[in-house]
Amino acid sequence: MFDYMDGELKLSESVFRQLNTAIAVSQMSSGQCRLAPLIQVIQDCSHLYHYTVKLMFKLHSCLPADTLQGHRDRFHEQFHSLRNFFRRASDMLYFKRLIQIPRLPEGPPNFLRASALAEHIKPVVVIPEEAPEDEEPESLIEIGTGPPAAEPAVVADLFEQTFGPPNGSMKDDRDLQMETLKREVETLRTELDKIQLEAQRYMAQLKGQVNALEAELEEQRKQKQKALVDNEQLRHEVARLCAAQLEAPPVQNADTAKQLTVTQQSQEEVARVKEQLAFQVEQVKRESEMKLEEQSDQLEKLKRELEAKAGELVRAQEALSLAEQSGLELSSRLDALSAEKDTLSSVVRQRQAELVAAQSLVREKEEALSWEQQRSSRERDELPGRLADKESQEEGLQRRLLDEQFAMLRGTAAEAERILQDAVGKLDDPLHLRCTSSPDYLVSRAQAALDAVSALEKGHAQYLISTADASALVAALTRFSHLAADTIVHGSATSHLAPTDPADRLMDTCRECGARALELVGQLQDQRALLQAQPGLVRIPLQGILQLGQELKPKSLDVRQEELGAMVDKEMAATSAAIEDAVRRIQDMMNQARHASSGVKLEVNERILNSCTDLMKAIRLLVTASTSLQKEIVESGRVSWAAGLTGPPWWPSLVGPGGAPAYASAVASTRSGQEQIEDRDTMDFSGLSLIKLKKQEMETQVRVLELEKTLEVERVRLGELRKQHYMLAGAVGTPGEEEPGRPSAAPRGGTSKKPPLAQKPSVAPRQDHQLDKKDGSYAAQLVNY
Repeated sequence: MFDYMDGELKLSESVFRQLNTAIAVSQMSSGQCRLAPLIQVIQDCSHLYHYTVKLMFKLHSCLPADTLQGHRDRFHEQFHSLRNFFRRASDMLYFKRLIQIPRLPEGPPNFLRASALAEHIKPVVVIPEEAPEDEEPESLIEIGTGPPAAEPAVVADLFEQTFGPPNGSMKDDRDLQMETLKREVETLRTELDKIQLEAQRYMAQLKGQVNALEAELEEQRKQKQKALVDNEQLRHEVARLCAAQLEAPPVQNADTAKQLTVTQQSQEEVARVKEQLAFQVEQVKRESEMKLEEQSDQLEKLKRELEAKAGELVRAQEALSLAEQSGLELSSRLDALSAEKDTLSSVVRQRQAELVAAQSLVREKEEALSWEQQRSSRERDELPGRLADKESQEEGLQRRLLDEQFAMLRGTAAEAERILQDAVGKLDDPLHLRCTSSPDYLVSRAQAALDAVSALEKGHAQYLISTADASALVAALTRFSHLAADTIVHGSATSHLAPTDPADRLMDTCRECGARALELVGQLQDQRALLQAQPGLVRIPLQGILQLGQELKPKSLDVRQEELGAMVDKEMAATSAAIEDAVRRIQDMMNQARHASSGVKLEVNERILNSCTDLMKAIRLLVTASTSLQKEIVESGRVSWAAGLTGPPWWPSLVGPGGAPAYASAVASTRSGQEQIEDRDTMDFSGLSLIKLKKQEMETQVRVLELEKTLEVERVRLGELRKQHYMLAGAVGTPGEEEPGRPSAAPRGGTSKKPPLAQKPSVAPRQDHQLDKKDGSYAAQLVNY
């Protein structure tokens, strides 16, 4: 509807632009020919304005105000244009005689206020039709009231059909009766409005005629007054002439008589004119009175018809009230259907707007279609040649794309080959011999390389399917080359710390992996060999490297935290049991020595046994304290279980009060005592004098000092051996290997009556604990003699 209104307003503007405003063109035939179509434009614009206002109020009742901002702006522009058009057309004399143009309000309606709809007045365009002279005035009323009453009804029906409930559901009798009564009431209201407008129009015409007759009567009065003035002037002139004649000499009587005769004739003529004017005035009065009487009769007849229509309207309103009372029963259903009606109405309006837009688009498309047909006919002749050019260009571009993809793949393969060659070259590089790596990192690199082989196989398969896209193969090849080279380099570095046999096998596997990888990248650089390339062959040496790396992992690392804790508990229990057994045996040995020995031998045996007893007590206290301390450390969560009772975490606890280890003191005392026991058959002090005893005592002290010095040197050596052992055991160590720093039990000539102590299992200590030689503390272990 907005587009329709825009079209009508553009038509009016184009007509007004063609008119010459300097002259009264509305009274000329050329101007009237241009203005004649605007009558239909005025009628259409009035109806369009009315229905547009109603639609805008309905839209504002269903949708948010912000959504309809564009509709309001467009309506305001059309309102001001339509108001200017109506004002300009109403000022032209041509439209005043043919049509009654409505007046629009000063401002547009306020759609944001729902009550403003009641203030809206429908603009009505009235076209007066002149009645023929041989027809009665009543026929004018019948002709004037018939069609205008039917036209709004038809328009209302069309509006209801267009914007009514579109669900198409069947209505019952009450709904039909209500709609029929509503249409009748609307028709009666429309007819009553038309009758009132006609009555007002006829009253205006009668008033105009009365005013014209009054103006004509006034003109007659003025003419009569003028005639009386002229008559009075003639009478004075005649009197003056008569007086002059009486006073004049007889010679002039003849002339005077002639003048008098002329004057009398003039008076008679004036009298006749006066009589004629009086007769005409009377006739005009009679005619005006007759016309007034006829018009008053017509007015009375119109009033009677108006009263009859008012009665019919009252009866229709009563019937409508009855219908409304009966329709209250259906109000609930109408309320339920109102929302659906509004929704469907908005859909219908939207569809109509789309239809209008589609129609305009179709017109534009039809105009463009003819041009397109002409252009297509021209292009149809050019298409074969252009098609051949495009096909040749496409083939060239396709070949170029394939060449570029293969060139990119070949460049990537060449770079991968250089990376792999560099990695393989490091296997025989003397500078690389000092590089080391852990088996764990080698396993992680080998696993990543195996994953890259799977991606490389997938990318190779995709490239064989579509050679125009080598991105997946290039990405997989780049990742594979770096990971494979990294695996080869770290495999060589790991072999530097491995035993000879596993190291040789690992180096051979790395060389095989490098050879197969280089063979693969060489095949990828050849377009023919690319089809027969098998990336899966590289997986075999990589799996070998992965397996060797897993074999080279430290076995102690396979023990879980819970199992290590259980092992320590078992070791503590076994140590406690061995200590108790050793104490019991020492007590037995002490009792036997007291009964079987005497003198120096008894003294030496008692010293040895006392030292052994003190050692067992210290070891027992050490085991108890270490168990408590181990639990406290584990509960605090700072460190894990230590690697055995004599492991690196417990070195400070093994230090005695004087700074020397308790284990070493026990070992030295035990060795010295055993040597004396072994020499008990050769030493006989019964035949020695005081001087000899003093001499042997001094020699023995010297020997003891020498032995203590040798013991101190051996302690330093033992510390260095243990330090090196811990470092090697931290990298590669197994529970079954013999500790290089552990002193072995040397076979002695003769038998020992001392029972052997229980041996502790050897657990590889950690690398991060080092011996501290500055404080004079060295670790020692129990040994069997």
